Amino acid sequence: MSENIIGPVDGTKVPRFAGESTFARLPRIDQVSDYDVAVLGAPFDGGVSFRPGARFGPTAIRQASRHLRPAYHPDLQIAPFRTIQAVDAGDVPCNPFDIDSALKQINEVSAEYISDSHKLVTLGGDHTITLGILRSMVAVHGPIAVIHFDAHLDTWDTYFGAERTHGTFMRRAFEEGLLIEDSSLHVGIRGPLYDRSDLDDDKRFGFSTVRASDFDRMGVDEVIGLAKQRVGDQPYYLSIDIDVLDPAFAPGTGTPEMGGFTSRELLSMVRALPRDQMVGADIVEVSPAYDHAEITSLAAATLSYEIMSLMALAK
Repeated sequence: MSENIIGPVDGTKVPRFAGESTFARLPRIDQVSDYDVAVLGAPFDGGVSFRPGARFGPTAIRQASRHLRPAYHPDLQIAPFRTIQAVDAGDVPCNPFDIDSALKQINEVSAEYISDSHKLVTLGGDHTITLGILRSMVAVHGPIAVIHFDAHLDTWDTYFGAERTHGTFMRRAFEEGLLIEDSSLHVGIRGPLYDRSDLDDDKRFGFSTVRASDFDRMGVDEVIGLAKQRVGDQPYYLSIDIDVLDPAFAPGTGTPEMGGFTSRELLSMVRALPRDQMVGADIVEVSPAYDHAEITSLAAATLSYEIMSLMALAK
């Protein structure tokens, strides 16, 4: 390890059930002079339309990340935390009673950790948080593409008159000019819709869609080929709703849908994503109250580690 990089607590010296409670037992941001990637929690779930509880997601994901052996990634052949300085930046103090106030806080706090040389991985929280982060990302990088792994489109208009929720944030991102035209991609969409017009609206907002049922025909290579085609050489943001996994692999979420990806399928796709253009990422909608044996939290923690490994490869 470079003498200038502070890595996670050594699991061969301090048992993984002890030591720091940060993500993967990484150093806190105040323990380093500079960093490449920060992990930030956004414990907000005021935008959910069904089961609540994602406000406890960041804590649960950090706890599950103790399971990781983060020193060396054999599939990607990199020791990510010997290559990049990764830190835990704590949590955004989200207002639990007001969606717009919480989004403003998420926007302002995430902006502190984003620059041309600093990347951010955010642990949700419900998917509403992504709108606040996208606003921060665009302030630095300009409009960006989004690769969106999710069971749901999230481009509906309103829920009960509320315009900014976990099911509407992508439409708001389009309306606010945060997205590069015709460059974003949904992956894993499934389940019934409110109306056929939901699909028409989504296309109008410039998204292409790979439904979960399409994956059976396309496979990893074709899906990733489409993602690379959509993104091109433009900057993109990766947003993963944990409900893109089948409930068998991620029961601890607010709006589960039958027929999702297996853990191995999702890992294969994430590992093959373009690396150089990824400017940030989030993992959202982990609701630990519905989890069993931490399997949903562990899935989210593992995906966060995979994303940080991609960021290390791009260093």
